[in-house]
Order: sequence, then structure tokens, then C-alpha cells
Amino acid sequence: MRSLLLDGVSRRVWIALGVTLAVLLIAPLIVNDYLLTILILILYFAYTAQAWNIMMGFAGQLSLGHALYVGLGAYTTAALYVHFGLSPWLGLPVAVIVSALTGACIGFLAFRFRVAGVYFAILTIAFAEFARIGFDHFGWVNGSSGLFLPVANYTQSDLWNLRGKPVMFYYVLLFFTVAALALCHALLRSRAGYFWQAIREDEEAARSLGIDTFRYKMYAVVLSAGMTSVAGVFFAFYYNNLFPEQVFSISRSVELILAPVIGGVGTLIGPIVGAFLLTGLAEVIWEFLNAFGFDPPGAKQVFYGICLLFVVVLLPDGVWPPLSRALGLAERPDAPDDKPEA
Repeated sequence: MRSLLLDGVSRRVWIALGVTLAVLLIAPLIVNDYLLTILILILYFAYTAQAWNIMMGFAGQLSLGHALYVGLGAYTTAALYVHFGLSPWLGLPVAVIVSALTGACIGFLAFRFRVAGVYFAILTIAFAEFARIGFDHFGWVNGSSGLFLPVANYTQSDLWNLRGKPVMFYYVLLFFTVAALALCHALLRSRAGYFWQAIREDEEAARSLGIDTFRYKMYAVVLSAGMTSVAGVFFAFYYNNLFPEQVFSISRSVELILAPVIGGVGTLIGPIVGAFLLTGLAEVIWEFLNAFGFDPPGAKQVFYGICLLFVVVLLPDGVWPPLSRALGLAERPDAPDDKPEA
């Protein structure tokens, strides 16, 4: 029996996603360089939001140090490229492995000794700070002086080495964002997805039902860490410079989690909606202030704080659930199922 809904996501949502993807595919042909940069930021936060959402939204493990995995992915591929000329696509598996192993170490220490909740969040912050201090004194990547990637030519795109125009980075990031959405949808339909949701709702009850909570929480942490490191690869080769204070900072971790928190933690579409709303509105407000000659320091951070306060107080489930109901895209519990085929 086939439902009108596919895993809690209506057909209307899939149609809307298809239209959005079509618009994004042709966007570089119709927008200027500034708007293209904004779209790249939106896709970056949409991708990292999906990666973080696996750990927190699906499995209920709060991480406030996800900048650790962005930094490890960035430094690993950048150092291999600078010192050995290794393509970022060849360095990418190494970056994923390094981040996944780091996530596994954090998860093992936390879950084996029953560190949970806010204490687990503090542990993730601590490891990100350890990495920041360690890379500040790591001479192979120039420590606090920064690691700079050579840029031979901006006018031609070299996909193999991720050197070239912003439009190339845009399509690369669009591909990874769509792939992350497809993966998260598949995970929600899988046995692991159901186990994660059971752990998120009540870990003791899940354990009493025979779910190996340690194993599946480890799966969530390792997968989330590995996925996040991919964003680090993009970060390094798009911005071409890395500083420990910049990459591993707590503010970077907070930026990564704002989109799913604003859009809706644990939902499939919420992180994408949150990335579009948060980044888009922040840039609109910034341009509005600049038009009147105002350039207040920290304006975007203040805006992020106001949005977070608004959502926590008035929309604790995020923007997407009420928005989907208002647009008629939400799941309707009373919707009749299709008749079974003969």
C-alpha cells in the first residue's frame, strides 16, 4: 500500500524541491557575482546543517564543536596539496578518515563512560579547542601564521585541483548538498534511522528494546564527522587560506548549527530552509545598513542571536514545521492511503 506521503515528506515537497533544484542549476546564468557568492554560502551552510543534523537531529547527540571536523578536513587536504601537490579529490578520502577517526575517539570516550547531554556538548567544544591550540603550534601547516594555497589562475576552472571561478565551486557544492539530502532521506528510511530516533526520544527505552545504543550513536558521530570534513575541503580551496583561530573557533561551530536550529532540528527539509532564511536575510539586512552608510561591527552576529531567540521562544520546533503547514506541504495524518494494487 503506497501512501500519499513518502516517509513523512509529501509529494508536494518533492515537487518544490525539484523546482528549487532546477532554479539553482540555472542560477549562475542569471545572477551577478555577489548573488552567486551568497548562494555559495547558503549551500555551504545547508550541507553542513545536514551533516550536523545526523548527529543531533537524528540521534539526539548535541555537538557544539563541529568546527573541529571542518578544520581537520580543510587542513588535511590543503597540506597534502601544498606539500605534495596531491589533488583535493585524492586528499578527500584521507580527510574523511581523519575526521571520522577523531569523531570515533570522541564518541568512544563519551559513550563508553556515559557522558551525555550538555557534558557531551562541552566535550566536543574541548576537542575543538585542543585542535585550535595544537594547530597554532603545528609548524608543518605554518601554525598561527596561516596556511596559504597557491592560486595560479582565476580565469580558468581546474576541477581536478579545485582552482578557478566561483561558479565551479557553486556546482560542486550544489552536488554535495543534493547528495547529502538524498543520503539523509535514505538514512531516515533505514534501520539505523529508526534506531537513532528511538535513542533520541528515550535512550533507556531504546536499550531495553535491545537496541545497541553505543554502536548506533557511534555510527551517527562517525558519519556526521566524515560528512562535515567534506565541507572543510571546500572551505580550504574556496578561501585559499587557513588560520587555526578562524577555522576551529567556537563561533564557527555555532554558525554551523544555526541553520538546522532555525529551520527545524531532526527534519529533512528544515536545515535547507534555515540556511536560505538565515543567510539570505542576514545579507539583505547588511546591504540595507550599508545603503544608509551604517557599518556596525558584529551586525550579523546580533541578527543571528535575534533569530535564534525568536525561534527558541516562539517556534521551538523550527520554522519549517509551521511553514510547511501554512503552505499545505505538511504531512496530513488523515490523508487516505491509495488503494492497494490488485
